[in-house]
Amino acid sequence: MLPPLLIRLWPWLCAILSGVLLTLCFAPWNQGWLCWIALTPLIAAILFSDGGKRRGLRHGMLGYVAGFVFFTSTFHWLSTALSKLYENPWLLALAPLVAMIFGCYYALWSWFLGTILVPDENARRFSTSLRNLGVAAAASCAWVMHEWVREWLFGGFGWNPLGVALHRDLAMIQIVDLTGVAGLTFLIAFCNLMAVIIVRRIIGELGSTFLKRVRWEFSFTVAFVALVFAYGVRTLMRGPERDTTPLQVVALQPNIPQTEKFDPEMEDAIFAKLGELTSLASLTQPAPQLVLWPEASTPRGMFADEVNYDFVMKQVASGEFGLLIGTIDGDPTLGEAYNTAALLTAGGKEQQLYRKMHLVPFGEYLPLRPLFAGFVGQLVPADFTAGTESAVFELGKPSVRLAPLICFEDTLGDLTRIFVKRGAQLLVNLTNDGWFLESPAAEQHLANALFRAVENRRPLVRCANTGVTCAVDTFGRVNRGSLGPFQQGFAAFSIDVPVTQSLTFYTRNGELVAYISTAVTVLILATWLIRRRRR
Repeated sequence: MLPPLLIRLWPWLCAILSGVLLTLCFAPWNQGWLCWIALTPLIAAILFSDGGKRRGLRHGMLGYVAGFVFFTSTFHWLSTALSKLYENPWLLALAPLVAMIFGCYYALWSWFLGTILVPDENARRFSTSLRNLGVAAAASCAWVMHEWVREWLFGGFGWNPLGVALHRDLAMIQIVDLTGVAGLTFLIAFCNLMAVIIVRRIIGELGSTFLKRVRWEFSFTVAFVALVFAYGVRTLMRGPERDTTPLQVVALQPNIPQTEKFDPEMEDAIFAKLGELTSLASLTQPAPQLVLWPEASTPRGMFADEVNYDFVMKQVASGEFGLLIGTIDGDPTLGEAYNTAALLTAGGKEQQLYRKMHLVPFGEYLPLRPLFAGFVGQLVPADFTAGTESAVFELGKPSVRLAPLICFEDTLGDLTRIFVKRGAQLLVNLTNDGWFLESPAAEQHLANALFRAVENRRPLVRCANTGVTCAVDTFGRVNRGSLGPFQQGFAAFSIDVPVTQSLTFYTRNGELVAYISTAVTVLILATWLIRRRRR
């Protein structure tokens, strides 16, 4: 017999264990294989612990504990980096505060699984294959839905969905050109659920008739995983697009500390560093056709004054290349400021601008400013204005169309595909990431971003102030010539840009898996509410 204390605690220990296992799936640990079992302790705790009369509340609290542990630990850099950067110990509470909010998503999913899908002891015997498959599919839909909602609700912060845990598994991630990351998330959640359900069914059916019954749910789950893997292997064996045009790209990584980036006294030093790296980059062979500077490159926006503008114009006139830089522009009289990407060609005579559309909450604007201003107002003293148009840049020599993604925009699949639908042949991300200091945030950013290349079958080049600066091919492979965090220099890439304008299923249809999953979840919830009301 187990001690009474252990009997009471085991469900909560399982919830904590799931939070820890999920954390280990992502940077800096990158143990992605754990995603196949990470949810099983939580699922077992929900399904097989005695909740008594308040069973629904218990289910929700178990999920909340798992979510709180996961979000606090995987986003710990929100506290450690920012509190150190701003020398404010109150900011140590930022990651737990985010976890307190995001933990509600896990709580709702756990309540949905334990209260609606598997409401009583008879259902928890899992003796019917068809019902078992239905429960796992419905719960997986609910998981996909809550991650999709987290991506956009209240400004959204969709980092590290379950599917991103497989970012290093090239064969498995190829399916996202059909389903997006939501498809991988569904598969992983489904396998976790089926692992618990199948084991429970086997234990309940041990006996003389055990070998006489066929359990189709096991065969279906194995076939599901094998089919996704086979699709990935076939895609990799087929190889890259053959109809391409080479583009020589050089991306600068000036590695300017965040404490110096906007310091007026460091302006000359920043100019000197950017000028030196650009001069060296222009000497590379073959000669660069496109030079990238990271987000908010100059001490002030290039349009802020003559000093910054003249400096940028001098650099772009120093060689026969296009210069794509991150900058700030706006109209001070209207109180508007935009986080902007600018492509300068023909020696600076031709200028194309894109204003960032998806702003980062607590980074580029402060939600509920009257409420949070006293606590984290120093992080965002003023709000940026969101852009409204997904501009696609035209590079003349060679003729290539670019999607300029700024900062976290390369973590958003539905936003990125809009650029590709408008004709973008190459994805370019300009980011800073210096805010995160020496933390796993930059590596997490890359892990989330590389899926955009696979989803749309368009190469991705990332230019970061402090790293990671790299190129990602259309299969999600990161170029070996990348610059890691806090390295100074430049990286030269020869990018095979697809000439054809063929669009993947995901590019054409977007988050179809998320939409279907949401519809299924809402339908089940509505049916449950109607039946409960009739009773």
